[in-house]
Amino acid sequence: MGQIPRTLQPSLSDRHFFGAELRRLRERANFSQARLGAMIRFSADLVRRVETADRFPSREFVEACDKALATGGALIRLLPLLEGSRADEGMRTTSPSGPTNAGTLLTALGEEASGVADMIVRVPFQPGVLDRAARDWLNTSAGPRLSVAGRLGSPDQVDEEDLHSAETALGMFRQLDHTHGAGRVHAQVQRYVEGELNRLLANIPTSEAVGRHLYALAAGFFELCGYQAVDTGAHGLAQRRYLRALRLTEAANDRLYGSYLLAVNIGHLALHCGHPEPARRMALTAVKESETRTTPAVAAALHAVVARTHARLGREGDCLTHLDIAEKQLARSKPEDEPAWIGYFDAAYLADEIAHCFHDLGLPQHTQQHLGDALTALSPTHVRRLAIDTALLASSLAAAGRIDEACATAREAVDYAARTTSHRCLQRIVEVQADLEPYRCEPEVREFGEYVRHRLPLAAV
Repeated sequence: MGQIPRTLQPSLSDRHFFGAELRRLRERANFSQARLGAMIRFSADLVRRVETADRFPSREFVEACDKALATGGALIRLLPLLEGSRADEGMRTTSPSGPTNAGTLLTALGEEASGVADMIVRVPFQPGVLDRAARDWLNTSAGPRLSVAGRLGSPDQVDEEDLHSAETALGMFRQLDHTHGAGRVHAQVQRYVEGELNRLLANIPTSEAVGRHLYALAAGFFELCGYQAVDTGAHGLAQRRYLRALRLTEAANDRLYGSYLLAVNIGHLALHCGHPEPARRMALTAVKESETRTTPAVAAALHAVVARTHARLGREGDCLTHLDIAEKQLARSKPEDEPAWIGYFDAAYLADEIAHCFHDLGLPQHTQQHLGDALTALSPTHVRRLAIDTALLASSLAAAGRIDEACATAREAVDYAARTTSHRCLQRIVEVQADLEPYRCEPEVREFGEYVRHRLPLAAV
């Protein structure tokens, strides 16, 4: 009886993603590992180890597999991801600080382009642009097709199999981003967008349905790029990425996803940058536009953002009204009836949004209650969210005068943050220290300050 193949997890890393793709393409060709190995003049054991992510493949191995499996370059186009991942692992292995040291923010952005990265971080967020962008989006009743001028006669066409690979890559990048923060992942995402995604967008889809799927998928990549820009402190760049994603939803004729981007991504960004009124307008526009086509989980996410904006503006009654709508909508949600991209928005995520609302309203006991619900349900792999929510819990405990507990909780938050390269995590640790500043003479607070300087020096104040 043959050995059952190991279940692959392509979302774990670039190497796992490549291995899963290699197995999928090999099995599509109906080749065994031994047959493929003989065809490419490598051992069957090496094929197995590459598929299970135990080994990085060489360029020669990838090129030989690509030719033998007749993938049309699909495996070769993944080489930049593999080479970048190999370099990143080598750098972390040889670093004297070890893999959990956050390093410097610009190093996380990429040493070879730290000057450019610094300029990008300084590109300002422009709230005045948002209202016009929202109006343009509202006035586009039917999604325009992206121009195909100059592409006719191209030998390549985009089909569902191409999109399957891209969708798998997007899922992998999102998981890596949740775990490590943008600093360690954004360069790989950028390489994929500049290479494989741009190649897909430059060619003709096999059908209108494939075209819509392609543009929606591209919107997902630019949404992730925007989210990663927020995570590296580049808010102006994030705004541009989100607006590009919004335009792509027009091409996909996906108004629901566009509503989500307008509220959850663009609205949250405006809120993050200290502009609650534009954020409120974006979120309410999204709610109104999506009324006839929304699903319960999407409606819950949109109303949660509206609630966040009211909380920031100090409007407790309006905030609670929209939180009540969000809770009732989410209770009606059935995962099988929801779009895949809203799958993350569950009771734990809503508890996180509610906790942020109560924190902004200055109600620490309510904040702690809902943060407890959120943290209990969070996956251990979502390290960035664990860092942010644990730090918020520490701030809430400080606001309630429970200084010993606040400092102990804040240490946990620092430990989580040190495992990421996330500007948002650093910012949240800085905010905890500001919340503890009135108690700076207390020994626990002084010890916590020393702990931050030792464990996470970039966040020290």
